[in-house]
Amino acid sequence: MAMETKEKLGQREESRDFFCVVSDAFGIFARRSSLVLGSAWAFAGAILIIVIWGLTGPTFHYSDTWQLIINTGTTIVTFLMVFLIQNTQNRDAKAVHLKLDEVIRALKGARNELIDLEKLADEDLTSLEKQFERVRKKAERNGNNVGRMRRANRAERASNGKGV
Repeated sequence: MAMETKEKLGQREESRDFFCVVSDAFGIFARRSSLVLGSAWAFAGAILIIVIWGLTGPTFHYSDTWQLIINTGTTIVTFLMVFLIQNTQNRDAKAVHLKLDEVIRALKGARNELIDLEKLADEDLTSLEKQFERVRKKAERNGNNVGRMRRANRAERASNGKGV
């Protein structure tokens, strides 16, 4: 059974477009890189590199080559990190959109037109934003402002000595 699955996966992999394979591989690389490079250890390593570079300044008489090393290194790292960060943000945004779409779809009474809002034109998004602004103002006028009610409740509890 396991052999059949491996063979099917192998056939499916061969039939996939080269671009898809590269894209998937980059996605995996970007996710793993973001986990490693976003850690405290990576930050500490970067600080260590800068400290070592700074301490070697007197040895190299603060030469142009000495400065060029850090400038080139930071430029290359920054250039590559832009792509890794963008890929990670795109995946995260897509996942959040899909989760919100599922919540909208699952809630009774929710407007299903709100699913896939990210695909609307800017004018449509602006129109929808104005519509929600009107709904918010109407709720405030009717005393249905939840945020204001929470703040009032907290203030009341604090004045009664119960704390926040």
